[in-house]
Amino acid sequence: MKKIVYLFAVGAMSLAACSSDPAYKISGTIENVADGEYVYLAEAKGREMVKLDSVVVTAGAFTFEGRQDAPVNRYITYTPKEGRAPRYDFFLENGNITMTLGKEKTSVTGTVNNDIYQAYKNEIQPLNKQNAELYKQYRAEGVTDEQKAELEKQMEDLEAKINTLTYNAIDANITNPVGIHLWPGNSYGMELEQLQALAAKVPAEFKTVPSIEKLLNRIVVLEKTAVGQKFTDFTMNDPEGNPVKLSDIIAKNKYTLIDFWASWCGPCRMEMPNVVAAYKEFHKKGFGIVGVSLDRDAEAWKKAIKDLDMTWDHMSDVKFWDCEGAKLYGVNSIPATVLVAQDGTIVARNVRGEAIKEKLAELLK
Repeated sequence: MKKIVYLFAVGAMSLAACSSDPAYKISGTIENVADGEYVYLAEAKGREMVKLDSVVVTAGAFTFEGRQDAPVNRYITYTPKEGRAPRYDFFLENGNITMTLGKEKTSVTGTVNNDIYQAYKNEIQPLNKQNAELYKQYRAEGVTDEQKAELEKQMEDLEAKINTLTYNAIDANITNPVGIHLWPGNSYGMELEQLQALAAKVPAEFKTVPSIEKLLNRIVVLEKTAVGQKFTDFTMNDPEGNPVKLSDIIAKNKYTLIDFWASWCGPCRMEMPNVVAAYKEFHKKGFGIVGVSLDRDAEAWKKAIKDLDMTWDHMSDVKFWDCEGAKLYGVNSIPATVLVAQDGTIVARNVRGEAIKEKLAELLK
């Protein structure tokens, strides 16, 4: 990590010097693209890749040249004979950029922001591969409950390591394009205090970046629904199509867990046995749950409720990520939970696993 921290520290100081070069030159090699075929310089707009420039591969290599006013995140891609087109992201900025693009090894270096970004990738990619392998083992047939419990623990520990590494990288680079690019996509698992700390460091010139502006607005919502604040009420339909008011559910329980989930969400399904166990143990003591689904298929939602033994209150507007309830609580990743006392005070957010039982044991003595 020492080398990466050093790169982060010198990045901001070197940025001005780099910008003195008025043009960029991208020199790259790429796997699985034959001579005479095209590679493209592209921009991501939503889920679409907009092609900005193209060059022909010659002797396995390609070159892009041009000018760029300010560093921006862009992609190199191509059209494969089958399957999805690979996307290699980098920072388009003036200077000499060297690329080696392949399935097993990808490297983009030569300019300040790309060197910082590549150093981060070198650290995070092996951890992401390890996490994917653990999840594959978890989903395999014949895995026992004990093995699943152990794999869950390993994934939780690995996730914590990934989150810490990523937060430190963003914190070290929040005043330059690398941190600004990384923050929105990695903000989901961050605590409010972490989000607030990063928000305080964002330079004025980056606050109007659409993704940053959206994130800053989300932080305001999270502050309004933080621990110690009063819950925000909303109404949605239950599985039978009847309107249900959140406040009515909260009023009938000593403590109510608002559980944001969806039938299509793998991590939600993995977490659900913990929620079921907590409900069975504490329901008679005054604990209730209301599942707020981010489904878009009502039948899939109803089937999952039955299959997962979710014998508590449910509501949804079946709007996927446009779920009004999720917006009111700043939820943009699931599973997510909000624990509310009968008087309407939020007492915890995002308690999961054994932490649910531990919190309830403390509250329902």
